[in-house]
Amino acid sequence: MRYDAHETLVGPARATAHPVRLLAGIALGVPVFVALSYGYAALLPLLFGPEAWAQISPGIETASNPQGVLINLFVFGLLIVALGLTLRIVHRRGLFSIIGPRALALRQFTRAMGVMLLLYGALLFLPMPEGMDPVANLRASQWLMLLPLALSGLFLQVFAEELVFRGYLQSQLAARFASPLVWMVLPSVSFAMLHYDPISFGANAWIVVAWAAAFGLAAADLTARSGTLGPATALHFINNFSAIMIAAPRGQFDGLALYAYPFTVDNADALWAMMPLDLLILICGWLAIRLSLRR
Repeated sequence: MRYDAHETLVGPARATAHPVRLLAGIALGVPVFVALSYGYAALLPLLFGPEAWAQISPGIETASNPQGVLINLFVFGLLIVALGLTLRIVHRRGLFSIIGPRALALRQFTRAMGVMLLLYGALLFLPMPEGMDPVANLRASQWLMLLPLALSGLFLQVFAEELVFRGYLQSQLAARFASPLVWMVLPSVSFAMLHYDPISFGANAWIVVAWAAAFGLAAADLTARSGTLGPATALHFINNFSAIMIAAPRGQFDGLALYAYPFTVDNADALWAMMPLDLLILICGWLAIRLSLRR
């Protein structure tokens, strides 16, 4: 596998590639993000007022109402702030150094978005597993009214995760270790483990982790092949748009979904039935974007 383009992202990391620097970056960035998140959480009741907050707050943990979803999405903006401070203080470089050339990143993002939209359009004609057809959830008028705000929050969430895992961790590790087994696998495993939630997913928790690891590897490959975060961000954005805005499992991050699946996330039979389709979409998206990068 040739990853010549990856040097665009790896090069700026070489000056501070020692693992101690990476550990120092994590040791700084995580507490900063946690502190900012506590401040964000403390500010929300003041912004909404006591009566509105009493209605909104029960749906925040599971993101089962529109406000709960938006609150969960926009907190990721604080992750970008924490990462920016970490890069500047520990590594003496800025956020754009982990994105790649801006014009190229935007061009690749746009191309990958087009490919993914065509793919999802084609997949609409695939039959759902028996008994898994989604039902109407949010009113279309309300969904459309909230769409601009939701897309902004969704992009923040997706871009923040790509900055951390495919931008920061991947480039820092690749600057120190030549093997993709290190710089692809370690960030992907870290990304996957952050999806481990046995309270919500029950016995399905490790299935979700495995799928997230596969997604992480696909995004890592796209980043190394393209030399920017554009393609991986597009893959991530369309995936999460489908899972959060189009159809979501009942009771878990379904507050902004136009449709809801007739099962909950801890239903093992339902998740196993959906997994082949989800993996097919991921593999097809990854391959389609790889082909688009050759043009």
